[in-house]
Amino acid sequence: MAQKTGGASRLALIVAATLGALPCSALAQSTTVPDEGAAGVEDTIFVTARRRGESLQDVPVAVTALQGEQLEALGTPDITYVAQTVPNTTLEVSRGTNTTLTAFIRGVGQQDPVAGFEAGVGIYVDDVYLNRPQGAVLDIYDVERIEVLRGPQGTLYGRNTIGGAVKYVTRRLGSEPALELRGTYGTFNQADLVAKAEAPLTDTLRVGAAFGTFNRDGFGKNLTTGEENYDKEILSARGTVEFEPSDVLFLRATADWLKDTSSPRGGHRPIVGLVSGAPVLDDVYDTRGGIEGPNETEAWGISLSAELELTDALSLKSITAWRDDETETQIDFDALPQVDVDVPAIYNNDQFTQEVQLTYEGDAVQGVAGVYYIDANAYDTFDVVLGTTGLALGLPGLNANTTGDVDTKSWAVFGDFSFDLERMMGWQGFELSLGGRYTEDKRSADVLRRTFIGGRTEPLGGMNPTLIATTSDFQGAETFDDFSPRVSLSYAPNGDNDLYVSYSQGFKGGGFDPRGQSTDAIDFDGDGDVDDADIFDFFLFEPEEVDSYEAGWKSQAMDGRLTNNVAVFFADYKNVQIPGSAGGTDPVTGAPTFVGITTNAGAAEFFGVELEGTAVFSEDLTGAGDRLSASYSLGYIDADYTEFVVAGEDVADERVVQNTPKWSGALQTNYTRPVGAGELSFLTVTSFKDSTNQFEVPNSLIDQPSYFLFDASLVWTEESGRWQVGLHGKNLFDRQYRVSGYNFLSQNADGSFVQPITATLGLDGVATTFYGAPRQVFATVTARF
Repeated sequence: MAQKTGGASRLALIVAATLGALPCSALAQSTTVPDEGAAGVEDTIFVTARRRGESLQDVPVAVTALQGEQLEALGTPDITYVAQTVPNTTLEVSRGTNTTLTAFIRGVGQQDPVAGFEAGVGIYVDDVYLNRPQGAVLDIYDVERIEVLRGPQGTLYGRNTIGGAVKYVTRRLGSEPALELRGTYGTFNQADLVAKAEAPLTDTLRVGAAFGTFNRDGFGKNLTTGEENYDKEILSARGTVEFEPSDVLFLRATADWLKDTSSPRGGHRPIVGLVSGAPVLDDVYDTRGGIEGPNETEAWGISLSAELELTDALSLKSITAWRDDETETQIDFDALPQVDVDVPAIYNNDQFTQEVQLTYEGDAVQGVAGVYYIDANAYDTFDVVLGTTGLALGLPGLNANTTGDVDTKSWAVFGDFSFDLERMMGWQGFELSLGGRYTEDKRSADVLRRTFIGGRTEPLGGMNPTLIATTSDFQGAETFDDFSPRVSLSYAPNGDNDLYVSYSQGFKGGGFDPRGQSTDAIDFDGDGDVDDADIFDFFLFEPEEVDSYEAGWKSQAMDGRLTNNVAVFFADYKNVQIPGSAGGTDPVTGAPTFVGITTNAGAAEFFGVELEGTAVFSEDLTGAGDRLSASYSLGYIDADYTEFVVAGEDVADERVVQNTPKWSGALQTNYTRPVGAGELSFLTVTSFKDSTNQFEVPNSLIDQPSYFLFDASLVWTEESGRWQVGLHGKNLFDRQYRVSGYNFLSQNADGSFVQPITATLGLDGVATTFYGAPRQVFATVTARF
């Protein structure tokens, strides 16, 4: 294995790469295809990455902004589609679920959506942080823009996040009555309907509402239960009231709701049954999992924001929100008809958040200071029913039930201010930004793990199973605190170029593994006895920290026809939290059982480059008023563990960073010409992802080799914008690609499988993969009144 590059050498590479890039043609950060006007120049894109409206090209932060109108024109299905065009970003539907999100940015994220783990990537809806990933696969139906910020966040707003943030921003209501209807029909009987309406009730009071229903048949079938597999059945709604009694006060109340009743999502087995000999199915979207039961996610939330302009330079903003979600799900790990490694589960989450921001915009100083508070509870209970395994051992209906109840209370103070050094000191074009955040997280957890015979526990549909062992009955609490600084220096030699360097520190609090088995604890303190202190240390995992260094260049040329940016970064990542699972042994029965494992993996280093740009090639190619524009993105990340200690041994050379392809990229084109009483646009998206590892140990059965996807849309828009008709094709070459999976097979240290293939849980073995969507073609019709 190649020798790992040290931190100092990586930092030198950042500086060298940045300096080496300067003579090149301009490079960019916005993946939005230009919406050029008569002059053919891209409209200015504004973002709020620094809590104030700024041009995307002026903000010294690695941020991608995707406009809502463009996302709709591309037929974007949900928020996961964003990752196709944003470099070093992975957004996926979590394995075995329909609306739970797995998010990674620059190598940082959370694979397993278990209770008590903070997300490495923050998801926000109108400045409200979503504490849990359930219900976070948001459909694109009422959005002004989506901002993707890469690198640690926390000195400017909301919850501290160590990897980045994805901000879903809905639009404010207009001053005129409006109604919009959009219908969709396509392959797999896709039938969607979105309705949006808004109206002013008085000069100061406006109301609006949006409703969406998203439906389709499955990409495959469950050959055992007869249900659809990979189908979609989602209802969602949002209501808004805005009150603006004066020029200095604005109030906004919103409520949203989502209900997902799609069928359980079953995986594909790439191996034959080790005992039953069940063959591998031809269609990767088909499954044979026999698990049945309720499968539903319901999420809702309310928020109230108030903005008060205290003076011309000083404004106050308050964001109060409450959210709740409930999920009941059925996951068949072995994807076979028998009851073996069947996992019914319940997730209940609720949160209250309060944020207050004070924003100052002076001639030479601009910035924000604030406080943030979150009180959240995450509860889950799940069975691991090993029916076939139990029968073979004389333990019918063998079941390991785990219940985790985790409370989080956190408060923080933060601030970030920018100083115009030209106005203050005469240093032309220079701006200095200083920020910091103090965070205090208090985590408490109750974990109860019990072994039953007789099948499922009662909350999960069982009837009076017999308790035969309690292997965890843990209660613990711990407080974690941290101060995280940020500093950046930017230089704008002229109106077309901005260069910056920055340093930021990220922090993610520790906690307790809500799936641990107390009897696996060892004598951590060396006193000759496994006592309560050892059990506490066994459940506890430490906070993560990252030191992130970044250098960037944002530029535009040719009167704005070419906007280009590059960002180079290095991150030193410590105490990496990796939740995982494995087959283990029940200490009472000696039978196989499921064991949750959380590893503080030691340390990792990430070095990467991100390139994004847009170009308007011509405003009149053939003399018919046609236009051609393109946008492009390219991401590279070299992600390596420098320390990964397992049982006292450093195995970093045998571990990989999950959900982080080394290369990612995309090319989008938009050719538009007048047709009839409107314009016809032909849009394409070609995206590439390098090989991706699902877990920290390479696994040829579920890892995904590199692949391309190609999408195209043909969209006609009436001149007034009242009517729009589109024909959209996704994954037109029908590429099969894995996005997640499960593995309970014995592996060697190098990732190869023990031969003959040996199960660590379930008699037939568990190697299950889940796939991205196949080719889809659908038409949309939009009417605006």
